[in-house]
Amino acid sequence: MMEQAYTVRQAKRLPIEVEVPGSKSITNRALLIAALCEGTSVLHGVLFSDDSRHFIQALADLGFPVDVDEEHARVTVTGFGGEIPKKHAAVDVGSAGTAARFLAAYFGLSQGRYYMDSSEQMRRRPMHELLLALESLGAQTEYQEEEYHFPLVIGNPGVTRHEVTVDVDKSSQFLSALLIASVLSEEDFVIHATGSHGMAYVDMTIAMMAQFGVTVIREGAADFRIPGGAKYQAMEYRIEPDVSAASYFYAMSPVLGVRAHVKHVKGQSLQGDIRFLQVLEQMGCVREETPEGIAILPPPDGKLRGGSFDLSSFSDQALTLAAIACFADSAVTIRGIGHIRYQECDRLQAIRKNLEAMGIAAEQQSEDVIVIRPGTPRGCRIETYDDHRVAMAFAIPGLVTPGIVIENPMCCRKTFENYFEVLEQQVCQM
Repeated sequence: MMEQAYTVRQAKRLPIEVEVPGSKSITNRALLIAALCEGTSVLHGVLFSDDSRHFIQALADLGFPVDVDEEHARVTVTGFGGEIPKKHAAVDVGSAGTAARFLAAYFGLSQGRYYMDSSEQMRRRPMHELLLALESLGAQTEYQEEEYHFPLVIGNPGVTRHEVTVDVDKSSQFLSALLIASVLSEEDFVIHATGSHGMAYVDMTIAMMAQFGVTVIREGAADFRIPGGAKYQAMEYRIEPDVSAASYFYAMSPVLGVRAHVKHVKGQSLQGDIRFLQVLEQMGCVREETPEGIAILPPPDGKLRGGSFDLSSFSDQALTLAAIACFADSAVTIRGIGHIRYQECDRLQAIRKNLEAMGIAAEQQSEDVIVIRPGTPRGCRIETYDDHRVAMAFAIPGLVTPGIVIENPMCCRKTFENYFEVLEQQVCQM
């Protein structure tokens, strides 16, 4: 595969059977929680990608003992009960939003001074609301270039406040970051969330905190209390397969008219993106539970149905749904996705521009609603905007549309570095 562009080959229209890497969201939460534990944790099923490698390197740069075994998808981390071994250090989070937000919260509640830098892409992404919340808790920040953006220096001479409000309109990661780092407080720590954003990833965070021994008390829909002195327990922990990655293959089922089975994906997943399977069911697909994992079958009558779908709590799949919407028998309305303008790229623009290039009508009806009309896609070049999810989602129409070319396919290294190799081996014609 060339670095600059990849021409999607036509699918062989046989049943799909694949494995996907571990969850990025769970991997990066587990890495931070392991660092906050007292003792050694062993993480199994770790995703190795640009994002997780930046996170792992950041922990090593902070002085944490980290042992990496990529062959067996295993990482061992020794934590010191919340203490950071080095009181002065520099980390580079690359384009990893989770590493950026989670480590900023850790540093913002820790004594010491920590220099944080990132890729140009991450320098443009939202941090303001989280940094504002940390400053209200006593964090001292020095901005090296643009205010409330990387690069910056952050640390806290001593946390004296234990109640904070954070706006999650642009990212629920701001809340997850504060929740995970809350164990650094010796007193009850209270977080009030404002703004409208799906809470599926926050639910994941709270569930994982409980798995490591810390209970979050919900005092209403958007108020959270973490008991003072709560401590994470070091443990062996298995990371789920990445449902976000699995969803691309599930979405291929109705497009290709074949059964798509992703090994080890379970219905009780911690990941909010498991709800994308309900969308496919509402569109006429059939869900099949097997001991080896979930399979999706195409609609029995061959008709993929349109409809209106709220993706606010699993918005990573807005691109996936948009990429297959043109194959539906009526318009597809995607709601609750205004915040995706602030992710790796302006994903609403990426949807509109790429569908337009494919000859598909897409109308943005409001800040967070887009309507896509059915049609026959044509070959074109897909602009990925250096966004892994754009590349992976818009490869799907290319499986049945000659001439779909993905620009910069290797942006998939962020979460699924061999996505196109798996596509070639398991889905495409040889």
